[in-house]
Amino acid sequence: MIDLVFHPDDRLTTVADEVGSITPELAELAGQMIEALDMAHGIGLAGPQVGVLERFFVVRVADDEPRVFINPRITESSLDRFDYEEGCLSIPGVYAMVSRPTVITVSAWDATGTAFTLQADGLLGRVIQHEYDHLNGVLFLDHLPERRRERLMKYYRKPADQSWKDA
Repeated sequence: MIDLVFHPDDRLTTVADEVGSITPELAELAGQMIEALDMAHGIGLAGPQVGVLERFFVVRVADDEPRVFINPRITESSLDRFDYEEGCLSIPGVYAMVSRPTVITVSAWDATGTAFTLQADGLLGRVIQHEYDHLNGVLFLDHLPERRRERLMKYYRKPADQSWKDA
């Protein structure tokens, strides 16, 4: 099973490189990341969160199949925004309201190398934006005013282990 990277690891604030080629190893890693999502009760996980500084992520929201996004690009974002409480598997126990566009359009490749374009809203659209941020070295906390971020992180402690694996 793969290990998660926890804040304040520098890999979480580093811009990820493009995936050069979609290999069976990358597809296998994406599958392991989806399994890790299930075990950790998460809904999205990006390469940098498992120590791989490449532009890909996986999402799995309720009532939808697991999805893999390789070299994604958000090509459109609505002007309308909505606030929603976000958290992150790499910063466990910390949650905050974040404002994001209501609807986005994303283009990417899946684990088989098939290109696709998806218009997403609701929770799926939000998770895609959150994971896309990870590829650019941006955490959900970076969307907050500095004082709010400092207040939230005052009590954060990096987990000593990966106990979610035993759940």
